[in-house]
Amino acid sequence: MNVSINVIRQGKHMLVAACDLDLLGKTLMFNQIKFEIRKDFYGGSIVSIEEALNLMKQGTSANIVGPFIVNQAIKKGMVHPQAVLNISGIPHAQIVKTE
Repeated sequence: MNVSINVIRQGKHMLVAACDLDLLGKTLMFNQIKFEIRKDFYGGSIVSIEEALNLMKQGTSANIVGPFIVNQAIKKGMVHPQAVLNISGIPHAQIVKTE
């Protein structure tokens, strides 16, 4: 299965934003909070899950949304299951690496 990914580089930092393809462009609601899975942030390239996970390993931070990509990141030990936030039943996780 493929995912949508956007790699944003700023100096020595690399943010990887990725989501399940079927979520790109959707809006999730949590009480009064609107969470937009915007194409300008999460869109960019369509890649395999293996390539996405590899880029996430290289990055200094990651922002991921969707049951497929979040579960794969959990399986690879990149995200702790208790660190996952569910927004309208859709898992979301952030990874921040410290130096």
